[in-house]
This record gives sequence, C-alpha cells and structure tokens, in this order.
Amino acid sequence: MAVSGRFVALLAVGVVPLVLLGTGWGGFAWVAVVLLAATVDVVLAADLRRVRVERRMPRLARRDTVTEGTLVLANDGGRALRAVVRDMWEPSTGHGPTRVRLTVPSGERRTARVRFAPFRRGRRRSAGVALRAFGPLGLAARQRVLPAPAELVVTPPFRSRRHLPSRLARLRELDGETTLQLRGHGTEFDSLRDYVRGDDVRSIDWRATARRQDLVVRTWRPERDRRVVVVVDAGRAGAGRVEDEPRLDTAIESALLLGALAAAAGDRVDLVVLDDQVRGRVAGATRADVVQRFGETLAEVEPGLAATDWAAVPAAVDAVTTSRAFVVLLSSLDSVGASGDLLAVLPRLTARHTVVVTSVTDPAVAAAARGDVVGPDGHRAPATGHPADGGHVGGRRGPATGRRGSSAGRVPRLPAGGTERDVYRRAAAERTLLDADGVADAARRTGAEVVRGAPAAVPPLVADAYIRAKATGRL
Repeated sequence: MAVSGRFVALLAVGVVPLVLLGTGWGGFAWVAVVLLAATVDVVLAADLRRVRVERRMPRLARRDTVTEGTLVLANDGGRALRAVVRDMWEPSTGHGPTRVRLTVPSGERRTARVRFAPFRRGRRRSAGVALRAFGPLGLAARQRVLPAPAELVVTPPFRSRRHLPSRLARLRELDGETTLQLRGHGTEFDSLRDYVRGDDVRSIDWRATARRQDLVVRTWRPERDRRVVVVVDAGRAGAGRVEDEPRLDTAIESALLLGALAAAAGDRVDLVVLDDQVRGRVAGATRADVVQRFGETLAEVEPGLAATDWAAVPAAVDAVTTSRAFVVLLSSLDSVGASGDLLAVLPRLTARHTVVVTSVTDPAVAAAARGDVVGPDGHRAPATGHPADGGHVGGRRGPATGRRGSSAGRVPRLPAGGTERDVYRRAAAERTLLDADGVADAARRTGAEVVRGAPAAVPPLVADAYIRAKATGRL
C-alpha cells in the first residue's frame, strides 16, 4: 500500500479543529475519517494481479544517442486502472520519463512512450515495472512490481563514423569506379572489353583477340576478399585515460571504423578481443552487419587488471586465417617495460602478415614536454630557455638518444610563471616521449607500421594505413 500527497494534506487539515476547539477529539475524528476513506480507496482500486505489461523496444542502442520504445499496459480486471508506472531500468540507460500516469479502462490497453539516452556501454537490464493503482479518491494505492524482463545492449557511440564517407570516397577512387587497364600490385583480373583508341597496347589479350577476331583488352581491379584481423587489447593498458576517455575507447572507435571500411571494400573482417585470454570474437563480418556485430561484441568489453597475453596473438590470428592478412593491433606503445611482450611477438606476425600497431599519445604530456605552464593570470605560458643558450628545458634531446641537437651542460631557467616542480614535470614528460619514441622505433624495425596520435586522430590514421596497404598490394 502507498499513500499520496493528497492523503497527507488531508491529515494536515486535522490540525485546524485541534487549534480552534482546543481539544484533540476533533483531530482524532478527522484522522479516523481520512483513514477510512483511504481504506475504501484501496479496496476500490484496480487489481494489479489482472494487469499485464508488454514492451516494444529495440534490442540495441548506441551510447550518447536517444532511442525510443513503448510500454503497453493491458487491464484485464473489472475496474478502471489509475496507475503511476515506473520502469525499473539501471540509471545508466538514461531512461525517461521516470514516472508515467496512465488511466486504463477495464478490458482495454494503453501505451506509454519511453526514451533511452544511455551514457555507458554494456548490457542493461530492467528489474521489472512498478505499478501503483490508485482508487477513485486518489488517497491511497495498491503497489506491485510486475515481472517484465528486458535487456538493452548499449553499443559504442562510433564517433569516428564521420570519417567514413571521405575514406569510402578514397576507396572508390582506388577501385576506380572505372577499372584499371594495366596490372599492378594489389590488382586482380576483372573483365574483358573491346579495345578503344587510346588503350595501352600492353593490356591487349591476344588469345581473346584471336578467338573474337577483334582487339580485346583486359581490365583489372583492386584485390578483394582479403583478410583483415583486428586485435583489441583489453588488458590493463587500456584503462589509462587520455583526454578524459580510456584508451580502450579509442581502440573500439578504430575497430569500428576499420571494420566498416574494410567490409565496404569487399574484404573479410574478423575481430579478436583479448587480455590474458580471448574475451570476444567476431568472424566473417560482412558489410551489412559489421558495425552491429562489432558493436555488440565490444559493448561489454572493459579493461581488466591482467596484462595482455601477446604470445597468444599469433595463434589467435592463425585460428582466423592461415593466409596472409592485414593485422591491426589496437594497443599502446609506452615503454620497453610495458610493451616488451608486444615487441617480442611482432617478428612472428610480420613474417607472415602486414602488421599495424597503434599507440595513443597524450596531448597533455606533449604540452608538458614543451614546458607550457599555467601562470598566475590563468593563461598558458610557454617556457623559455636561458637567454644565453636559447634552449628549452628538455626540449632538445641529448646525444644519448640520437635525436635532435644536444642540450647537455646547459642550465635553463624556470618556465615563465613556473616553479621547480614544473621543471621536474617537464623532464618527466620528455622522458615519457623518449620512451614511446624508442618503442615505436623498435616496432618499426620488426617490419610493423606504427600509427601514433591523439585519441581523436588514431581511428582515421588506422583507416589511412589500411587504404595505403590496399593501394600498394600489401594485403
């Protein structure tokens, strides 16, 4: 049983006779009347055991977008249902409105429109639908939770979708929308056609010409039906936050964009998600379902505490295909200590496949390495070196790294508006960048291509690497 605000207000009215008459009997009598009215109201309320709930809603919803559904109440009882409906979803689904008032006559059905604006990935479930059925007086209500199981799979937002049209246009240019006249790397036979003036004589098919007694030329098109394997690192390296989002989210965006692009190009796309074991797979995704299947698999992926078992990656790739493939490792290259296992397995992969390794860089670390500090006025001020040498604190990499010109033996001054702590912070940032550069160079020496950039830049850079590999026949 539940009471309404009207019931509380009527009880409060009982204070009036208590003050005017100076006795408590009038107040007690009023309370008794209100309680009796509430009891009658509950008796006259609809029987919630005769109420059925149905749902009409999508199974998938993209994060940070609005999806609508419908809640249907059917009243099989003999009294009209005056209900307050609350759908018991998890808060992260962004469900609204939280409460809906419906009046359902006996033997009829009514619908309520609901919307979902989820802000977290994963599977979200409803615990049921809570109903309060009020009587005709609106003083008290029967209350019951009706079982209505439902599940909403919240997929990644796929913000990198905005890069897809421009990359598809580049693929169409590569594919030609017109066929190629000369065979080259990454092309396969397409068709025969009649020779026209201006065609290269090297494209003439002399056997077909002899059969038809007319000049015929061969045409070629970029190779299709190649294998693309996307490996998403779901280990602890993906938990690091860059620009207020986990590195894993950047890997997910890259996987979605590359999957959609490769499937549109006619290649077969596979997905492997792993940390210390394989957490998810998608095999043979097609152009029609690649985004949905990738999104549903990646929806529940969260970075774990375990280190990624990179030694299992070659076997995971071999389980997908034994032929040459375009393998993309969506991880991060930070330091030799953190990325040593990944570097150790790269030679085995590059010996058989075209390999691309991603690394997410933190713009804040780059800014700290440049010596940008926030001054007393709140503005960001670049650091300045000592006027005698014109150098930067850590801005020039010394001879030990083989990088830009030496700053050894120079004593720079503090950044403008900074403190000694800013000097140490800048030195630590420069050390971080040097470690990342060293790991990236080591990965390149194994034959892998390294894609580095800020979180928003990595997905289109991965797509560009795929287009370059397709254009040069490295798939």
